Amino acid sequence: MSAPASRGRFIAFEGGEGAGKTTQSRLLADALERLGIAALTTREPGGTPGAEALRGLLLDPELDWGARAEALLFAAARSDHVEKLIEPALAAGQWVICDRFLDSSRAYQGGAGGVDDDDVLALHAIGSGGLLPDLTILIDLAPAESAKRAKIRDGNASDRIGAKDEAYHAAVRERFELIATDAANRFVRIDGSGDPGDVHARIMQAIVPLVEEA
Repeated sequence: MSAPASRGRFIAFEGGEGAGKTTQSRLLADALERLGIAALTTREPGGTPGAEALRGLLLDPELDWGARAEALLFAAARSDHVEKLIEPALAAGQWVICDRFLDSSRAYQGGAGGVDDDDVLALHAIGSGGLLPDLTILIDLAPAESAKRAKIRDGNASDRIGAKDEAYHAAVRERFELIATDAANRFVRIDGSGDPGDVHARIMQAIVPLVEEA
């Protein structure tokens, strides 16, 4: 009888619009596979059929959700995501690389939307058992560069949250900084400037301790 697989590692990418999280998630998963570590990429909101359906509602520019409704919908999407994809993959020994997770709710609906952080955490405890990443990579990028990249990515078709004003996104950035400072044991800040290869190299240096433990 073969021994059960050891639990995988859970890494989340966080940061503002245009920071390069999706690109870096893919690059990291590819690098881990080359090291012989089974890894999958996923995203929030999304990752499962139910969560992807909620993503469509949350990002639809025709819908006007308030911050509290957003927090509830994100928590519901995350609950489905954790139960049906993230936890089974981790239990099977896979590494999970997620483009956004809990801290995005804390920064967007909390920091910019005004929902109390304790309420966001309570929803997460109820819906997802309080699951936290083993490592959260915060990609930090100057606001002007972030806006420029988001514009190139989206053109004139920004989603409902990406299209919010400069003050909103400044509040998001400020809250990410606060969360990362308060949870320094699971956060690493990565300079997001330069080309994707440069940023990826910084990330690979940051995950060495996790890889060595695997």
